[in-house]
Amino acid sequence: MGLKFYPRAGQVFVGDFTDLDVPEITKVRPVIVISPKLPNRSELAAIVPISTTPPQRMLPFVYRLSRNYAPWTGPDTETWAKCDLVMNVALRRLSAFKVGRRKYEYPTLTPEDLAGVRRAVLAGLGLDRH
Repeated sequence: MGLKFYPRAGQVFVGDFTDLDVPEITKVRPVIVISPKLPNRSELAAIVPISTTPPQRMLPFVYRLSRNYAPWTGPDTETWAKCDLVMNVALRRLSAFKVGRRKYEYPTLTPEDLAGVRRAVLAGLGLDRH
């Protein structure tokens, strides 16, 4: 079930992309909201996906998070924000992490991780150069 509220930048949710086609994201995965609520965009949020698959080589648009924010796996699992895969998605695609019967979590990035993700997004869009 999709969100009934607008998420804050830095919050981590479950994104459902099972209806998309390759080469797009085509599965359920954790995502980071990177945009604040903007005028006339109350049903859309900009997100980047989180992956536990390490990059083949370090790139400026792949940001290693300081910890695992998704409660699906252990807190020490290495995770990366794939900041070259920015998407604007409908809030109906996002949901909280279900961690028990009628229990949900809404993890939030540390300010340092959110700043790092935003820098990596700029690199992923080619906007980090002057």
